Amino acid sequence: MSTPSRHTPLHAAHVAAGARMVDFAGWDMPVNYGSQIEEHHTVRRDAGMFDVSHMLSLDLAGPDATLFLRGLLANDVNKLSEPGKALYSCMLNERGGVIDDLIAYRFSPSDYRLVVNAGTADGDIAWMRKRIAATGVNLTLDARRDLAMLAIQGPRAIERAIVAIAELSTVRGIPTPFSAVRAGDLFIARTGYTGEDGLEITVPAHRVEAVWNALLAAGVKPCGLGARDTLRLEAGMNLYGQDMDDAVSPLDCGLSWTIDLKDDNRDFVGRTALEANPATRRLLGLILEDKGVLRAHMKVFTAAGEGETTSGSFSPTLERSIGFARVPLATQPGDTVEVDIRGKRLKARTVKLPFVRNGKALA
Repeated sequence: MSTPSRHTPLHAAHVAAGARMVDFAGWDMPVNYGSQIEEHHTVRRDAGMFDVSHMLSLDLAGPDATLFLRGLLANDVNKLSEPGKALYSCMLNERGGVIDDLIAYRFSPSDYRLVVNAGTADGDIAWMRKRIAATGVNLTLDARRDLAMLAIQGPRAIERAIVAIAELSTVRGIPTPFSAVRAGDLFIARTGYTGEDGLEITVPAHRVEAVWNALLAAGVKPCGLGARDTLRLEAGMNLYGQDMDDAVSPLDCGLSWTIDLKDDNRDFVGRTALEANPATRRLLGLILEDKGVLRAHMKVFTAAGEGETTSGSFSPTLERSIGFARVPLATQPGDTVEVDIRGKRLKARTVKLPFVRNGKALA
């Protein structure tokens, strides 16, 4: 097994805090600092923070930035009418598979920031540079590896962050949901991956440990990737490489809402493939009714045919095992299905995602 080759600027702080470290996409990352379930509940009930500095910010600037992104992304950045507004989108290949899912922030028609996944970052950059060369657009692409990122999440996340971070009191109010502001050398976004309110704050790498310590002093608890995974699962949020990848259409993994086909003249990469290949599957939530734990790649038996789980775990909020399943289109929320777990067919109920939002169970 290969040794993780990359460390975030907070690596020493995690080790000193007793975090259990694991390899994640080539990065040595904290999976928990003690009890993963306690960390999960902290985010649902109060405020927790995650080091997400393994993710990468990309700055796109130039007169053709909007033109380029309208051809690169399945969602349309022209929806972003106000400075700082954010857009979630898939970046597709010509076959309609998902190269990555990302967030784009627009500050002007010539000024954007993208935040991409750690495991796909190098490939994303190569793909974008290839597209820039092929289209001849006038723009620059800057990979901001000089930055670090913290996600502060939970019902008390913003109130505690305001105590810890001086810049939050100098901006003209906290950004509205799914938007961002720049405050000095900070980039403050009202986004997250937990189903709770909160902020994702990008800070120069040399400042991040001081910000981390200030948040600790304000009562924000450190949380690892283990809780981050169960939180995003409860929130119905896809994980790249597990719930979708470059061989899967967004139409088959619950992401059709991220595709904008309204402008007939906008020819983004993958559009032709999507229009020629309608969805054959749908993504639904599963709640296991029998005893057991759902994991990825388990066979699912429905009245309409077979499917497969893509993610699964124990839900600390629901106190049940939950998962996602890619199943035949005819399968509906509320259907009873069976999941093959270690050779036994166990009963599960399909539900519409998410399972939990803003601390409330929806399933």
